[in-house]
Amino acid sequence: YTDADLAKLQQILLLKYLGFSLEDIREMTLAAADQQYLLESMRIQKKLLRQKMDEMQAMDEAIDRTIEAIQTEQAIDWNSMLDLIHLTAVERSLKNQYQNAANISARIRLHREYSVNPQGWFPWIMQQCNLQPGMRILELGCGNGALWTENREQLPADLWVVLSDKSEGMLKDARRALGEDSRFSYKKFDCEKIPYEEEIFDLVIADHVLFYCEDIPQVLAECRRVLKNGGRFLCSTYGKQHMWEITDLVQQFHKEIVLSAEVLYERFGLENGENLLAPYFPEIQMRRYEDAIEIAEAEPLISYILSCHGNQNQLLLNQYKEFREFVSARVADGFHITKDAGIFLCRK
Repeated sequence: YTDADLAKLQQILLLKYLGFSLEDIREMTLAAADQQYLLESMRIQKKLLRQKMDEMQAMDEAIDRTIEAIQTEQAIDWNSMLDLIHLTAVERSLKNQYQNAANISARIRLHREYSVNPQGWFPWIMQQCNLQPGMRILELGCGNGALWTENREQLPADLWVVLSDKSEGMLKDARRALGEDSRFSYKKFDCEKIPYEEEIFDLVIADHVLFYCEDIPQVLAECRRVLKNGGRFLCSTYGKQHMWEITDLVQQFHKEIVLSAEVLYERFGLENGENLLAPYFPEIQMRRYEDAIEIAEAEPLISYILSCHGNQNQLLLNQYKEFREFVSARVADGFHITKDAGIFLCRK
């Protein structure tokens, strides 16, 4: 057995310990030959293990409180039992957390290491924000806080920033990455109902968020409501040409592969975004991010493909070796990938 075999075995055993089925693991470890993928996977596994340890400690304490109440004939605090129910639900969410984190890592790596534009996406977004001291800012769907961690040295000292997300796990990641920084607070909520009063923020940011929302008009109405008069709303999205070469590549290998069950730019994209925004904001500018990807390595591209939300993993399960050889041959002399992304900058 090679070192790569043993590393893959470690990954399989750890995922099995975390409660994944062997079928899940088979699908999730297709790209394990990529050493960078393995490294990122192990970092994510370590984070989930820490989370599981925290949850087991909380469960242990809840059981201890119940035992003590029974032994001393005190009233049992049934909230402890409700906590156990919650922890059991959190346990079941580990699969989604792992897959989401692994997918995000694969996408970030492709863009960060193989993009032509030396100014990365997050520094460019921050430049468009034009932050000033004293601003009050809300970010919807903050994820792991990368917008702020990658631009931390350029931030004014006097800011009030609320980072929000539907995922408690993402908020924990953002809080951990930013540490004890008094400029930041964290709040879990759905952006269709923002829990703040009217006209409180100078800037609302929604970076690649709107196309995931069930009710986009409701979200836009909420963003407008919480913005001060003269406040700005910055939202980013893709256009229809974004990374079309990857879709073309996989469909040449297998015509039934669909990398996304839903075409996100049709919900909110560079082509239709202004029409969707117009009822809520009288002043709208679109700015495109000029960039592309040039790559001559197969593994990072394969990891990106496997991170997509379509049916590719199921269709490639029994053809991974052939697919890897196909991609390697196609990218050996260089492979160009179009980027078609940008922002709408709106003013209330």
